[in-house]
Amino acid sequence: MTSLFTAPDGGRTPDPGLAHRRADATVTLRGPDGAPLADRDVVVRQTRHEFLFGCIGFDLVDLANGASQDPEYDGRLAAAWFDVFNQTTLPFYWGTFEPERGAPQTERLLRAARWFGERGTVVKGHPLVWHTVQPGWLLGLPDAEVERLQRERIRRDVAAFRGVIDTWDAINEVVIMPVFTAEENAITPLARRKGRVETIRMAFEEARAENPGATLLLNDFDMSTAYECLIEAVLEAGIPIDRLGLQSHMHQGYWGEEKTLAILDRFSRYNIPIHFTETTLMSGDVMPQHVVDLNDWQVESWPSTPEGEERQADEVERHYRTLLSHPSVEAMTYWGLSDRGMWLGAPGGLLRADGSPKPAFTRLRELVKGEWWLPPTPLRTDAEGRVRFSGFLGDYRIEPADGGGAAEVTLADPGATARNASLSPR
Repeated sequence: MTSLFTAPDGGRTPDPGLAHRRADATVTLRGPDGAPLADRDVVVRQTRHEFLFGCIGFDLVDLANGASQDPEYDGRLAAAWFDVFNQTTLPFYWGTFEPERGAPQTERLLRAARWFGERGTVVKGHPLVWHTVQPGWLLGLPDAEVERLQRERIRRDVAAFRGVIDTWDAINEVVIMPVFTAEENAITPLARRKGRVETIRMAFEEARAENPGATLLLNDFDMSTAYECLIEAVLEAGIPIDRLGLQSHMHQGYWGEEKTLAILDRFSRYNIPIHFTETTLMSGDVMPQHVVDLNDWQVESWPSTPEGEERQADEVERHYRTLLSHPSVEAMTYWGLSDRGMWLGAPGGLLRADGSPKPAFTRLRELVKGEWWLPPTPLRTDAEGRVRFSGFLGDYRIEPADGGGAAEVTLADPGATARNASLSPR
């Protein structure tokens, strides 16, 4: 978990210098015999960033299962994905995960989750409870039966993926859930009868029962005071929220720093780490402001444009810089790597439909693996085997230049830190 920087006034203050995400490390290296590794040339390499740079992995599920319809394209997509991101979100929409009652796609998603995990990726499931993309076979059942099946579904899936997926959007978009009218579903009537807070309790308690160590999110797109009131009611009801999920689909234009920071100030007061769970920025025309439900905007063609791509690159950089500057934020998930298959057909991907990188992808990679990443750094230990370096919170490998193993070090706290590390065979 990202440590929060506490300002002298007790608040949490944005810091463009990112001191809350960095450490000045002094590491004492020792050989296998326990003796200090004195006066030796070493190379320090960063291997993991603590901040979760996420992107959905929906488009790579088939590739992970050896069932890609376009292996060449999907291979390029995967190469780009792993070049930048370290967290993924996989789809557990009940209607597509279990379209036929009793036949969930557990093995398919489990293979995909393991595939990502084997490549050093943190995997999140999305979502356990939602009123949209529901299985048709729930319709017409009594509320009590729907609740029983929903509870069973949560327990079944959290248990099946425990140890592979330990982070979940436990419940999605509850502010609108009891009053949702866009499509008939069986969860909205259940939420209306139980109420928002008890529906949330159902999701969190069932998931927690199967995986006590899970990280569970309350996730919503509604950034109004209605979401704040809901959070407060949930906390007052004694339901622990591990992370707050804030969606930022910016189809109608970039929020800007002022709005983003104002939202962060409002939601950080609960002292719950924040995940920006769903973000998109357009590289073409933006959606008109009069559209209330983004799903209502249906157009035959929504192309990416050269002007839009340059604007998107600038906005991606500004948005990521804003989020990293705020100590309450520990994760940011971009909602779609490629324009191919983007929600609403929007030009919101970081790659074009043909898989070529937009300027936004290049800009983001330069930030994540450039400005916010320690490059391989040659250093020399002192007479007591100490080596000093400054880097972002995360994992590092220190290797003697002449070989002979490597030491692994984790920087977990901002500021000055001291570590002992012993060489192990590579």
